Amino acid sequence: MTWTRKDLLGLEELSKEELEIILSTAESFKEVSTREIKKVPALRGKTVVNLFYEPSTRTRVSFEVAAKRLSADVINIATETSSVKKGETLIDTGKNIQALKADIIVMRHNYSGAAAMLARHLDISMVNAGDGWHEHPTQALLDIFTLKEKLGRISGLKVSIVGDIAHSRVARSNIWGLAKLGAQVTVCAPAMLIPPAIEEMGARVTTDIDEALKNADAVNVLRMQFERDEKAAFPTQLEYFKNFGITRERLAKAKKEIVVMHPGPINRGIEMSSEVADGANSVILEQVTNGIAVRMAVLFLVAQARENAVGSS
Repeated sequence: MTWTRKDLLGLEELSKEELEIILSTAESFKEVSTREIKKVPALRGKTVVNLFYEPSTRTRVSFEVAAKRLSADVINIATETSSVKKGETLIDTGKNIQALKADIIVMRHNYSGAAAMLARHLDISMVNAGDGWHEHPTQALLDIFTLKEKLGRISGLKVSIVGDIAHSRVARSNIWGLAKLGAQVTVCAPAMLIPPAIEEMGARVTTDIDEALKNADAVNVLRMQFERDEKAAFPTQLEYFKNFGITRERLAKAKKEIVVMHPGPINRGIEMSSEVADGANSVILEQVTNGIAVRMAVLFLVAQARENAVGSS
């Protein structure tokens, strides 16, 4: 099977084979970052535009580094200083970027479905860097890549996702990707932070953190998004850490060594203790490193697919 999609909008729509293509391509690109000259000419002459409507450090910088290591030109658009502030619509912004002969738009947007909507109006490639509470496909891909690198497989692994499931696009993308690749996924959170129908996506649900950790091979700890607590429904930060925080004592009660992950940014002392975040079980910084290889793979594949489609039309 070959990659044929000009866009990467989410993992829900991808097949197991497509997920495996991205992971294997990322594996081949990871070696580039170990070289003295960390560049390949795969996207030389291409232009990648980072269009971020929400704040981001890791994702935006990771995409920028990935594009530059593929020898692409990179333009970063800060929407707070762009024509968006003058009332320009998302579609008009996208069409203007396309008219400037860019090749790929990497977009983060606060509305679910924004990337898919814009992709329908453009001929150039679109990569979703997070849309509302919907999906964050490249974060899930780098999480899965890191797990496979660390544990040698995905199929049959027991992975627990702990934290603010209700507001997490990372959780949704991870559930889609892990389930398609044969992992058993458990989500764990206070009851008010577990959205309805999450089990229909292929995840098991528990509100008991010790149960979530007991047989897990890995735990992916999500940031608690207290800024979204408009109804004051969340537990306090102290209550949350007491009942759901990942500590060395909780990990010690599990039946095996658990790989600890976090998409960042970490709220230390709320989602996990510093000794866990910096401990031997943690692969958090490895996730950041692997994000470059995964995003190199995604940019390369969507650009190649678009080029092939244009060449055959």
